[in-house]
Amino acid sequence: MVIDILTLFPNMFKSIFEESIIKRAKDLQKVTINIHNFRDYSLDKHKKVDDTPYGGGAGMVLSIQPIYDCVESLRKDYSKVILLTPSGIPYKQKQAYQLANEKHLIIICGHYEGFDERIRQIVDLEISIGDYVLTGGEIPAMVIVDSIVRLIPGVIKEQSHLEESFNKDYLLDYPTYTKPEEFKGMSVPEVLLSGNHQKIEEYRQKESLRKTKEIRPDLLEK
Repeated sequence: MVIDILTLFPNMFKSIFEESIIKRAKDLQKVTINIHNFRDYSLDKHKKVDDTPYGGGAGMVLSIQPIYDCVESLRKDYSKVILLTPSGIPYKQKQAYQLANEKHLIIICGHYEGFDERIRQIVDLEISIGDYVLTGGEIPAMVIVDSIVRLIPGVIKEQSHLEESFNKDYLLDYPTYTKPEEFKGMSVPEVLLSGNHQKIEEYRQKESLRKTKEIRPDLLEK
């Protein structure tokens, strides 16, 4: 997979993509991640990428030309272009699995007050990571890339993500424990020490349901 990210702040991505599972995926050549400063594509002599909005209003609006030219220089027949915006579809694990099967993703990070509406005509998908507003699309891009890369076959064990929250009947993951067996009066549930795999599975299913009901009851509606 190849992921191209369009941003005005390329330095924000330097450390996050050189650590942990993303770095492993890159080292295994499972993914190539390229960061592009779309300011480099501006035809303005001062390399401006924004301007005041027609009709008036506060803030500056990203211009279409630099983003359009950058996208077109990268786009292939099989590319999927993603625009990160608060008005996009809510991002879920289902979308992460779908995007992990793509060969080439182009992710556009918005900034400032907004972007020229015509940019929407060159994208395939608009995504929001939540009902709130951030300074720009850089952090959402990191979130999406992290959620996708770990699902690429060969990056982590398949069982590791198949049993995670949101993957099994929309329920949250069950509680897990490790050594020591007891710590400051807090003990590991006895059933997990029993060696009875059927009872352990029943316990985990029950705890997954209980946890979801307490923390995310909205998921039970699904």
